[in-house]
Amino acid sequence: MTTTSTLSTYTSYLIVNRDMKTSLSRVASESTVSSDTAYYEANIGKITNADDFVDDYRLFSYAMKAYGLEDMTYAKAFMKKVLESDPNDSSSFANSLTDSRYADFAKAYNFSGDTKVAQTTAQADTVTTAYQDSFDSEVTNIQSEVSYFNANIGKVDNVDDLVNNDEMRTYVLNAFGLDATYTSKSYLKQVLTSDLDDPDSVANKASSDSWKQLAEAFNFQSDGTVADGETAQTSDQTDDLRLDYIYTQSTYPSNLLTQANQEYWEKHVAEATSATDITNDPRMLDYVQTAFGLRDTMLASSVASMMYSQTFAETIGNTKLLDYFNFQSDDTLADGDTAQNADQISSLASMYKTNFQGDQADAVSDAVSNYTTRIANVTSVDDFLTSNADDDDENNNGTTEIWDVALRAYGIDPDDVSTAKLRKVLESDVDDKKSYVNQLGDDRYVELAKAFNFDSDGNATTPLLAQSEHVTADYANEYLSQKTRFLDGTEETDAKDAANDEIEYYKTQMESITNVDQLVSNSRLTDFLAESQGIDPDSVTEDQWKQMFDSDLDDPDSYVNQQSNSKFAEIVASFNFDSDGNLTPDTLGTVQQRGDVLKTVNNYYEQTMEEEQGDSNEGVRLALYFQRKAPDITNAYDILGDTALLQFFTTSFSLSSYFSSQDLDKQAASVEKFIDLDKLGDPDYVETLVQRFTALYDTQNSTTDSPALDILQGTTSSSISADTLLAVAQLNSG
Repeated sequence: MTTTSTLSTYTSYLIVNRDMKTSLSRVASESTVSSDTAYYEANIGKITNADDFVDDYRLFSYAMKAYGLEDMTYAKAFMKKVLESDPNDSSSFANSLTDSRYADFAKAYNFSGDTKVAQTTAQADTVTTAYQDSFDSEVTNIQSEVSYFNANIGKVDNVDDLVNNDEMRTYVLNAFGLDATYTSKSYLKQVLTSDLDDPDSVANKASSDSWKQLAEAFNFQSDGTVADGETAQTSDQTDDLRLDYIYTQSTYPSNLLTQANQEYWEKHVAEATSATDITNDPRMLDYVQTAFGLRDTMLASSVASMMYSQTFAETIGNTKLLDYFNFQSDDTLADGDTAQNADQISSLASMYKTNFQGDQADAVSDAVSNYTTRIANVTSVDDFLTSNADDDDENNNGTTEIWDVALRAYGIDPDDVSTAKLRKVLESDVDDKKSYVNQLGDDRYVELAKAFNFDSDGNATTPLLAQSEHVTADYANEYLSQKTRFLDGTEETDAKDAANDEIEYYKTQMESITNVDQLVSNSRLTDFLAESQGIDPDSVTEDQWKQMFDSDLDDPDSYVNQQSNSKFAEIVASFNFDSDGNLTPDTLGTVQQRGDVLKTVNNYYEQTMEEEQGDSNEGVRLALYFQRKAPDITNAYDILGDTALLQFFTTSFSLSSYFSSQDLDKQAASVEKFIDLDKLGDPDYVETLVQRFTALYDTQNSTTDSPALDILQGTTSSSISADTLLAVAQLNSG
């Protein structure tokens, strides 16, 4: 009978692994571990470059141990090269190394920094979408104002009724292009009650003819009343005012404006007795120029001549206008003729509508395209304010300035804001209640400032995202790795395409998510997060995600910290949300984001625990290490490139030292022969491998008599644990 007084490797492994959370908590509470962790957490945020990091031995050695690279702590130059590698570049130095621990180490830090941009793609899309939507809103607002005025003008029988109604007063002034903000009620009243036959009346002496035209649009007497039997406006006057209001308030070719311009044309072309009558009216001149595609710089007199002079039209090379008008060669109409007959009006209307809406719609499209192209090259507020091409730039073509697009998107009239004010708004800190933009008391400017990423010096900076750019890239790579593990050929291609679609969606959403609720309510995003970390998404409900994100990461008793899988806490920590679930810059860190700090600390605890177990039994350390790393193994070379994993493998399958001297491809083939790599995400399969390893480790190292060997030899041992006997039984049955 063989006896032993020591625990088997598997039993020791189970003691630690069955309550991993408690085991790790014990390690974390050790004075040295606790002190080193506190130092790391307090000082990693002060590091700004790789030199400072590797020169702080206490900080650097902590990190190296956390990622299993403690033996390389001396190689500062080498590790600096690793740290400065781009972890998302497959050809970078860190990724070119066989041992994947170096790439993992590089991913945990961000010495190159995230991209500094004036706007993210999502921010730019929000601006251009709001810009385009503003035109529909404009039509709605115009129609609403027209309806209100038309419904109420019939109730007005005294000038005070009109002047004291803010909405109607503004409507009237805007219809004539007059300043509704600075025009006093008393002055407007004087204009409306002016005697237009008196050359010294207020309306006749006004600086602009618009005031006289305004007075002509109403029928108020000098005392402000309306004469018996009359109204403040006739139906024709109200209709004319409607057409004027639509014209002055429209900034793009809506159907509403097209129809209003057509009504205006038909009404006034019927009154025209010469081509000059038409071209003397700027609105009618514009109609003709648009319909026939004429340059807006062409003289009005030249346009008129094209409408009646055969000689001039032939000289200029455009006789088309002659067919649409009935003027004689001396610019008069023959008795009984009108400027246009019904057929000419109809044909011209069709041409006008096509050209007007087409040209102006192109202008909107061009403005959006111009904005999208140019904002990508903006690196400062100065660039933003001077980002359009020069007037002679062939790519400019009079395109709307990009700040006009942004201002309109937020309902701001470019004429109402100076360049100096706009600069101060864009350089303001929207999170500071005392900042310039917040002191304006105008939410439009606050939203405008939020749409850009300029610092107080006017330079583009890193945008505040729900998940920082480099963290999102890490999750994307991990997701792709999980989705394509051990696949090849068509299966790998199809899986990669599907994964890249999800990655693109995830990255896009990370630019637009502003609070926790938006994240946890989108199962497509939470599924992505879970799967990227090897977690079954169906095992986590929306309510559980909500509880985890509501947890206090600093409270060990909070919901997320009570989860057996520490990856949940690392996921929560990877987002830049405050305790209320809103975006905050407080979690950004410098070279390491909060989630990576937590992951590093967790790794350090695990590494320390494994090393402590290794002090008494190296087999336990190797078993724990394999169990931890197994879900992240993607190919045979991950095992071959990691000394500890390689030792686990060779021990598990009793391979001699000769194994490592073979060609690398042959070694990889052996790994694939003995281990079903695509099952390494299955805890039960991993446990089977651990059981095999521990049994053979005990046999090969004589740390305890091998239960496996005892059973095979028909011997018994009263000291063999039930766990070990179970392991051997399962090993043999496999």
